[in-house]
Amino acid sequence: MLSRPTLHRLSRRNLLKLGGAAAAAGAFGFRPGESFADGDPPPEKAKQPDRGGTFRIRIARSPAHFDPHQTAAYSTMVPLSFAYSRLVMIKPGTTIVPGTQPLDSDLAQSWDRVGDTVYVFRLRQGVRWQPKPPVNGRELTADDVKYTYDRFLATKGNPNRALLEIVDKVEAPDKYTVKFTLKEPNAWFLDRMASTSTWIIARECVEKYGDLKKWESVVGTGPWMLERYEPGARLSFVRNPNCFYPKLPYADAVELTINPDSNAALAAFLAGKFDFGPEPGMTIRRSDVAAAKKKLGHWWLPLQTREFLVPSGRIAAMKLDQDPLKDVRVRRAIAMADNWREILERNPLAQGKGAPSPVIPAALKEWSVPIKELPPDGQKLYEPFDPVGARQLLTSAGYPGGIKIPVETTAGYGPEWMDAVQATLKNWKAAGIEAELKVQDYEAFVSSSVYGKFDKMMLAVRDGATDPDSYLEALLPGDALNASGVNDSKLTEMVKRQRRTFKDSARRDIVYDIQRYCSQQVYYVCGPSASVVAAWMPNVRDFGPNIGPDYGGRLMSAWLDKSTQ
Repeated sequence: MLSRPTLHRLSRRNLLKLGGAAAAAGAFGFRPGESFADGDPPPEKAKQPDRGGTFRIRIARSPAHFDPHQTAAYSTMVPLSFAYSRLVMIKPGTTIVPGTQPLDSDLAQSWDRVGDTVYVFRLRQGVRWQPKPPVNGRELTADDVKYTYDRFLATKGNPNRALLEIVDKVEAPDKYTVKFTLKEPNAWFLDRMASTSTWIIARECVEKYGDLKKWESVVGTGPWMLERYEPGARLSFVRNPNCFYPKLPYADAVELTINPDSNAALAAFLAGKFDFGPEPGMTIRRSDVAAAKKKLGHWWLPLQTREFLVPSGRIAAMKLDQDPLKDVRVRRAIAMADNWREILERNPLAQGKGAPSPVIPAALKEWSVPIKELPPDGQKLYEPFDPVGARQLLTSAGYPGGIKIPVETTAGYGPEWMDAVQATLKNWKAAGIEAELKVQDYEAFVSSSVYGKFDKMMLAVRDGATDPDSYLEALLPGDALNASGVNDSKLTEMVKRQRRTFKDSARRDIVYDIQRYCSQQVYYVCGPSASVVAAWMPNVRDFGPNIGPDYGGRLMSAWLDKSTQ
């Protein structure tokens, strides 16, 4: 079941009764700098959640559209997270460590694995769709779930299809049971089912609108209903009276304000117009943290913050079947000339804070191998910037004068991305690697280059997937995400073996070995995981940040404390 820990902070009056901040810290056993927002247990007699109010959130761009089977855009998945549900979800709450992804029930009340390839989900009974046409609050059944996943797998061009290509068939043996049969064992199946692209949709909406691209088609079973969409301005959600979680959500409404200007968004946050940090992931630029704490909090009721690593970062893919990139020494030279520390320093959210990432981002701390556990030649890739060593590798590969190579990317990721690209090219040049940059239109790039349709090399943003196995897909021959064209039988066997291994500790050992092997072969050059700071107002309770676009899931059991307003 969904856990709903309760967070309680002392009012100023009660705190003064304890004799000030020191007494309060002592009363609850806080160490310096700790708070309940850091995941400490709440006091036994915690204040009961207040109902009402509106969560005010800034997003940087308008949704691409509203059909989860026709886009992977973060700008779409964030709004949909307020209105839709899945079979399983990532557990929310203040005690969840960001970067970990513990599963919790959502529409599925329970589930079982039968053998290695069959999963049976038992739905909550009595769940009703939101009271909006054309669904009008009817009961959700197993047929709705089957319809959703049949459409997910059948929709032409679904960029999320690879997530569930392992599914052979979906059946609804009775009104409240759904049975998935996989083509082969995959221990990550449940984690994939928690993805924010697996929302359960209504057949009536597809039949009425032809697809789900219009905002009016958004009718789900989630905690809030999309009431109004003003393109380029805002999305307004109201509480779903049919929400199947008792008493939830606590907030009456959610307002997503679309503002592409980061500086203007920060000014609005400092003016108290948003309840959460204005940058992606509800974060705030590090340079603005001190000012925000001074402006928005008090010593007895501070602005709440939490620091964590995020998985999205930079990745360089290379055509492994072409000279000079077929030579591992050249690929190692490119990786050694990649100054990940400078990339973090230039990132306004990180300002030098973060961690180097192997194939699986460091942000996924339970599955990313520690750099110190890589073989010596793998560790060397992450040591301080070494252009001399990179040049020596090029010379040993037969390129004493260096190499020239075309590199494709897009400016559509934003000016900060292009700043990082220029820093990368500068560092490569110092090592004798001269890149001929080709900047493409964003839509063309994300629909072609990221799927391997480029000349020699490309630089892109990693998609920030929250399950580790998604990053290993890019190592399998024939997979759409295998942009470099990796075809390594030893590696393929390891990736498939870990999918057949259901015991977490044994699977982790294999996943670590995969990353060690990849650090020697360098089929991709992976950028670092930035460390960011999430921020939320002092009166927001029971909220904990995490990676991924599931804002709605993390806010469903959060609430606004009226006593502090």
